[in-house]
Amino acid sequence: MLANLTFKDFKHHSQRLGVLVLPILITQFCQAALGMVDAIMAGKVSALDLAAVSIGSGIWLPLFLLATGILIATTPLIGEQMGQKNHHLVPHITQQSLWAAIAIGVIGFIVVTLSPHVLAPMGVPATIRPKATQYLTGVAWGFPAMACYAVLRSYCEALGRPVPVTIISVVGLLADIPLNYIFIHGLFGLPALGGAGCGLATACVLWINVVLLALFLYGSKHPTFLATRFFHNFARPNKQQLTKLLRLGLPIGIAIFFEASLFSLAALVISPLGEIAVASHQVALAVTSQLFMIPISMAMGLTIMVSTRYGEKNWLALQQVQRTGLIWTIVIALLCMLGVWRFRAELAGAFTDNLAVQRQAMLLLWFAIAYQLVDGWQVNIAGILRGMQDTQVPMWITLFCYWVVAMPLGTYLVRYTDTGAKGFWIALVTGLTLSAILLTLRLNYRQRQVLGFKA
Repeated sequence: MLANLTFKDFKHHSQRLGVLVLPILITQFCQAALGMVDAIMAGKVSALDLAAVSIGSGIWLPLFLLATGILIATTPLIGEQMGQKNHHLVPHITQQSLWAAIAIGVIGFIVVTLSPHVLAPMGVPATIRPKATQYLTGVAWGFPAMACYAVLRSYCEALGRPVPVTIISVVGLLADIPLNYIFIHGLFGLPALGGAGCGLATACVLWINVVLLALFLYGSKHPTFLATRFFHNFARPNKQQLTKLLRLGLPIGIAIFFEASLFSLAALVISPLGEIAVASHQVALAVTSQLFMIPISMAMGLTIMVSTRYGEKNWLALQQVQRTGLIWTIVIALLCMLGVWRFRAELAGAFTDNLAVQRQAMLLLWFAIAYQLVDGWQVNIAGILRGMQDTQVPMWITLFCYWVVAMPLGTYLVRYTDTGAKGFWIALVTGLTLSAILLTLRLNYRQRQVLGFKA
């Protein structure tokens, strides 16, 4: 599989990938850290507050990622045109994606606002429901901002300029801490909402991010942005471009939703086991979510580089980029596995002072170690396929692995055996491993089909 990749090629593509991935990684860490900050600050209030945030996140986050996944189709669409030197088409693509973002943002706000109605039918304990409802009602206000931000971020990153997004993400993260404290403890005459206040704080941060990024792009004098101004002569919604975006983006969003909901809805499946089980699951999930930002950032960088070479029809460089990315995927996964094994006690203790939660979280982190390699592999293969505008089949693979195999298996193990919360983590490892195998087979098929020679 490493034929045609010399050390010189590997070094060249690694450097370019690193320039893209490093700022994207910081951005991803900042976005994921919003959830981690929520978990830490809610956990310091009580296990009940942490459980409520966990349940609320289990509903909000998959919807958030579904919308974001649809809209990040902007990245390969712009990347393709940049590869073909059609810079004049970039503003139109961005404008149409923003129209889609507005519609998706409004729909998302409505869905998240109504989502507390599913808590009781899904068996969430009555003690957790009120705070989870407050959390969801607050965070819903950030959905429109998140959708527009996803498009503006894709625009910057597809142009190879991810640094502005990174800086603004850092600002948003720094703002989240005092905002959480204000809403949790009720400063400045506001009611003390406890962990549920994290929802309002997150919504505020999302609006801060999109406003700052829009202002930056409006005032930027950088030649790349000057050549692709999208806010002048704003076009009306164009059915053809919107259809192209949705045809490519919907499978991406749905595939990400299937995976994210598998992880997030685990809290709902585990919830009948009680607050300690849910809280320990949230601690383990928060740790692994941070680690997941590394391979997902690599996947985003690969999507950008692959989409440009796909537009250029430079098949040899495309394959070299792919192989470079997958080599780094293996190296990074092994380092993450070593880090979690060495510091699992410290990681669990950072989230909660409850010794029972810490003990269960440390047990669950063993399963997190087990799936680092297959999780990183499958998400990067998916990123490569997105760059080649292949999203339909990966969507069906994700549906099968996560909802036909992993979700039923996890539900059965948790609720009908004595494995407890770790039963769902066994199912997670199973689903991710199967996804990695099937996506690799799909990529090999696409290489033979599109590149015209055996991988």
